[in-house]
Amino acid sequence: MRRLLFILSALAAGPATCPGQGTAADYDRAARLPETTAGKVLRDRVRPRWAQDGGSFWYRLARPGGAEEVWSIDATTGAKTRLEEPPVTETVEAQNIDPRPSRAGGEATTLTIKNKRAEAVQLYWIDPQGTWKNYGGIRPGGSHTQNTFAGHVFIVLGPAGEKIASYEAQTAPSRAVVEQEMPPAAGKEPAPEASPAPARPFEVKAEAHNLTLTRTSDGETVALTTDGTAEESYRGPFVWSPDGTRLACLRVRPAAPRQVHTVESSPPDQLQPKLRTLDYPKPGDAIDHPRVVLFDAAARKAIPVDDSLFPNPWNLEDFHWSPDGRELRFFYNQRGHQILRLLAADGTTGAVRPIIEETSRTFIDYTNKVWHHGIDTTGDVLWMSERDGWNHLYLFDAATGALKNQITRGPWVVRRVERVDEEKRQVWFAAMGVRPEQSPYHVHLCRINVDGTGLTVMTEGDGTHTWEMAPDGQTFLDRWSRVDQPAVTELRRSADGSLVREIERGDASALLATGWRAPERFVAKGRDGVTDIHGVILRPTNFEPGKKYPVIEKIYAGPQDHFVPQTFGLMTRDRQIGELGFIMVQIDGMGTNWRSKAFHDVCWKNLHDAGFADRIAWLQAAAGQHPELDLGRVGIYGGSAGGQSAMRALIDHGHFYKAAAADCGCHDNRMDKIWWNEQWMGWPLDASYEAASNVVHAHRMQGNLLLTVGELDSNVDPASTLQVVSALVKAGQDFEFLIVPGAEHGVGEEPYPARRRMDFFVRHLWGAEPRR
Repeated sequence: MRRLLFILSALAAGPATCPGQGTAADYDRAARLPETTAGKVLRDRVRPRWAQDGGSFWYRLARPGGAEEVWSIDATTGAKTRLEEPPVTETVEAQNIDPRPSRAGGEATTLTIKNKRAEAVQLYWIDPQGTWKNYGGIRPGGSHTQNTFAGHVFIVLGPAGEKIASYEAQTAPSRAVVEQEMPPAAGKEPAPEASPAPARPFEVKAEAHNLTLTRTSDGETVALTTDGTAEESYRGPFVWSPDGTRLACLRVRPAAPRQVHTVESSPPDQLQPKLRTLDYPKPGDAIDHPRVVLFDAAARKAIPVDDSLFPNPWNLEDFHWSPDGRELRFFYNQRGHQILRLLAADGTTGAVRPIIEETSRTFIDYTNKVWHHGIDTTGDVLWMSERDGWNHLYLFDAATGALKNQITRGPWVVRRVERVDEEKRQVWFAAMGVRPEQSPYHVHLCRINVDGTGLTVMTEGDGTHTWEMAPDGQTFLDRWSRVDQPAVTELRRSADGSLVREIERGDASALLATGWRAPERFVAKGRDGVTDIHGVILRPTNFEPGKKYPVIEKIYAGPQDHFVPQTFGLMTRDRQIGELGFIMVQIDGMGTNWRSKAFHDVCWKNLHDAGFADRIAWLQAAAGQHPELDLGRVGIYGGSAGGQSAMRALIDHGHFYKAAAADCGCHDNRMDKIWWNEQWMGWPLDASYEAASNVVHAHRMQGNLLLTVGELDSNVDPASTLQVVSALVKAGQDFEFLIVPGAEHGVGEEPYPARRRMDFFVRHLWGAEPRR
C-alpha cells in the first residue's frame, strides 16, 4: 500500500488472555475464506436469453470443473430441454413505435447496431427517466457494439435529427441493422403516419441570467426578461403549454455554497501536499430559493404566480401542463420535509390551488416514499402516502383534489411501483410484509386495480423476490432466496402469478462441505415487548457448540433502509472477523425503514437512539436460547452512520458493549451532508442535534474505541472524526485512532484498516495478542 499511516493509540486494558483465539492459524483461515467458499453454490444463476416473441428462453449453467449446461424452456408449457449448443445470437428488429424509457435492473448484455444507410447516424440511449443521452455516431457501413442491460432502449437518428428506428436490448447479446428504410415489425401492418405536431410558435433561451424569446415563423428575437441578475436568475426547466403560447420556468435566488477543505498529505505525483475543496452544504445552511414564473409569450409579459402555498422549497419539480393547457402542475417539497403538495397554477391568472397535500408531525420520507402518477385520460392522480401508518397507494381526482379511494391497505408496505397499466387501470408494485406468514422484509411482486380491488400477490416462495418479464409480458422469471436458502428460479404466469414450473434450485452442498454455516434467522420482541425485531446470527466454521464466544454486532441504523441481509450471500467480510473466534450478529432495530410509520418514527430527531434498546433486548433473547453467546463480551462496529452508532454504543450503553470500531462516522449531524441529516433530524436545527452529537458526549464514553477515517473523505466531512478525537483528548479518554492518507469514505474496509479492526477485537474481547 502506497499510503503512509498515521496512528495515534492509547490501549485500554482488556480482559484476561484466553489462548487459542485470534491465532495466526485463525487469521490464515479467515484470509483464505473468500477462496475457500467462492464458486461453491451451483444452479443458482439463471440468466434467460428470451426469444423475441417471449415464447421461450435458454440459459447456461456452470458445472464443477468449468463445464456448462445449456437448457431451453418453453414458456407456455414449461417443457425443459437440454441443448448441445446455445442458439445463435438473436436479431433485434426495429420498433416502429415511439420509444419508451429504458427499464431498470436488467441483466448485463450487448447490443450491436450496424448502419446500412448511405449516411452517418447518431445513437442515443433513453435512460429510465426518459432523457436522451448521445452515444456517438455510426458511419455508413459501420457498426457499434454497446455494453448495456436487457430492457435498455436506444434510438437512431438521421442527419437532420429524424427518427430512423429504436431498439430494445435483449437478455442475450443481440444485433440490429439500420436499414435504408425502416421495415414494419414482423407480423404487423405498417402503422399509419401520425399527424405532425404543430410547430411551437416560440423558442426560449437563457442568456446572462435573463430569457430571450425567438418567434419561429420569422426568427425575430426579443428580450422576454431584463430584470434577471446573478442574485436572481431565470432558469429551466422550460415547460411550454400544449399550444406553445405560455411558458413556465423558475427564477432562483442562489445561496453561496459551503465549502469543505481537505489536505491530501501524500499525493502520488508530487512531494508537497495538495489542498482539495468541494461544495458541501450542511444542515442549517442557506439553500437556493426557486420560484415558479409564468409568461404569456405572445404578449411578452409575465403572469404573477402566488407562491403562498410554496413559500420555502426544498425543491420544486415535475412541472407539466394539464392536457387542456389551463393549469401548470408541479410538486413542492417544503424544507424540513413535513409538507408535500401537488399544486396547480392557473395559466391565465397565476392563482395556485392545492391538488393533494401531505403532512407529517415527524418527517415525510421523500427519498424513498414519494411517488405520484397522473392519468390524463381520466383526470386521476395515483399518490403514495403513509397517512394510515403504512406506506400505501391512493387515488385522487386531479380536478377537485378529492380522494376517490385508497388503493392498497393493510399492515404491510408498498416498496415501489413497477408500472401503471392505464388501459387496464392496474398497478404493478413491489410490496414488503404482504405475506404475513413470512418475514416483513421479504419483497413480493403484486398487482391491484386502481379502485382497490383484485389484489394479487404474484410471487410465493418464502424469501425476497426479484423478477424479469418476458418480452411478450405473458410470463415472468421469478428469483427468490433467503440468507439460509440459495436462489430458486421459477417461471410464472403474468395473468395470475401461477407457477409454470420451477426452473432451477440453488445447490449449496459444496459450500456447506467447507464448514460454512448458513446464517440463523432470529426474531425477538423489541423494547416494547410487542414488536418483532429481526436479525441474523453467524457462527465461525470451527464453531464448537459447548463453547462460549464473544459477540460482535455489525451496525448500520440509517433510517433510509433496513440492513439485515434478506437474500442468500456468502457475507465473507463479516465471516472473516468471525473466524477469529466470534459470533457475528446483525439486527434491524426501531428507527430503520420499511416497517410501519411508527416503527420508523423512532429515529425522528433521535439518531443517537439507533435502536439500541431493541438490539440489546434481541441479543438477550438470543443468548437465552443460545448460551454460546457471551453477553459479557460484546463488540460493535460500523461505518458512516454506522460509525456514529458504533461509538454511541459506548456513550449510552457502555455497560453492555465493551469495544467499538467506528469508521468514517458522521459523529455530529451538523457536520454531515444537508439532505440526509435534515431528512431525519429536521429543520431548523434545534437541541436534538446537540443531543445526538458524539463530540458533545464523548466524555461519557466507556470501553474500548477504535476510530478510523480517510483524510480525503468526500461523503462525510473527515473533520467530524477529528472533532471526536479532540473531545476525547480533552476528556482524557483512552482510544485508538487511525487516519489513512489519500483514502476516501469507507476506508475501514480496506485491507490494512480492516486487519487493524480484527486485531482490536481480538485484544479487547478475547484478551489475546493477535496472530500469535
